[in-house]
Amino acid sequence: MEKKNIRIKDIAQLAGVSIGTVDRVLHNRGKVSEEALQKVLSTLREIDYKPNLIARTLGTKKVFRIAVIIPDPAQDEYWAQAHIGIRHAAAEWDQYDVYVETHFFDLYHKESFLQLTQSAHLTKPDGIVIAPIFYHEALHFLHQCQASKIPFVIFNTNIPEIHPLSFIGQNLFDSGRVAAELMSLGQDLPGTFAVLHVNEASENSIHLLDKQRGFEHFFKVKNQPEFKTMALDITETEEAKLLKQVQGLLKDNQLKGIFVTTSKGTSTIAGILEKLGNKDLRLIGYDLLPENVEHLQAGTIDFLINQNSKHQTFLGIQHLANFLFLKKEPPARNLLPLEIITRENVNSYLGSALPQT
Repeated sequence: MEKKNIRIKDIAQLAGVSIGTVDRVLHNRGKVSEEALQKVLSTLREIDYKPNLIARTLGTKKVFRIAVIIPDPAQDEYWAQAHIGIRHAAAEWDQYDVYVETHFFDLYHKESFLQLTQSAHLTKPDGIVIAPIFYHEALHFLHQCQASKIPFVIFNTNIPEIHPLSFIGQNLFDSGRVAAELMSLGQDLPGTFAVLHVNEASENSIHLLDKQRGFEHFFKVKNQPEFKTMALDITETEEAKLLKQVQGLLKDNQLKGIFVTTSKGTSTIAGILEKLGNKDLRLIGYDLLPENVEHLQAGTIDFLINQNSKHQTFLGIQHLANFLFLKKEPPARNLLPLEIITRENVNSYLGSALPQT
């Protein structure tokens, strides 16, 4: 008898009990004698019975609601890419009555994050996918979710002490180390490397600090005292003031390279260096955003590390939907590869079928 053709009637016949008894055991309803229960369970083990969870869940007509909380995609192309991944995943799960509700907060104001997370929590979703970029505020909110028994998946920024259902993203400490290794290639003379956090305050942004720590750790472990590192928050948003701040940085004759920890900030710094006619500095940043790709192809940016926010959100919803719908436990950590993009291989990434969704 093939497993795929096994019916309740067949199980009852093999166990020597009634169809009703098997039904009560499988669906955990009604009373069953201990003897009959053991007969059914023994038969199920022998035939390696696995219920059709999709059919069972559809039969309950249960509707699942997933709240996704991300920065406003209109503020940053990185989050616009993340929003595309959300829409793709939502379209896939809509047919199974898994509905995705997206909530946007202001990328630059933690008060917006606080207000939005509280309003999302009040709607009592079945699960949450969130980018916890404001560390302390996110920690408070996720403790609330745990108290309310709302499962959550986090992406982009890991907060391991909160023990999410799953984390999707990269090892950002290792990401910083990779950036440092790329920065050190061919550097024979002593010098300084700057780590720039552009338009985001690093103090409450663990994802930026992890990159910085990894970068600094590389040179410390390699015991290369001839290379110094410095870290700065570039907070100016007005073009003239921003230009002046970067010009002040460039006055350091020992400056050999700049590592930008944010995607949008990468193109911002590249644009300033291009305007100043300074292409000698090595510039390393993040992500295959259109402006970053232009600067990479023009030679202003030397390397990009691709974080693939589109794929992160897609996987986050997939993991949570599978958990809610099929009771399938996701991996505790789903680490994406640290993809190094150069002028020579960028076109193969842009035109490839690799998971960009």
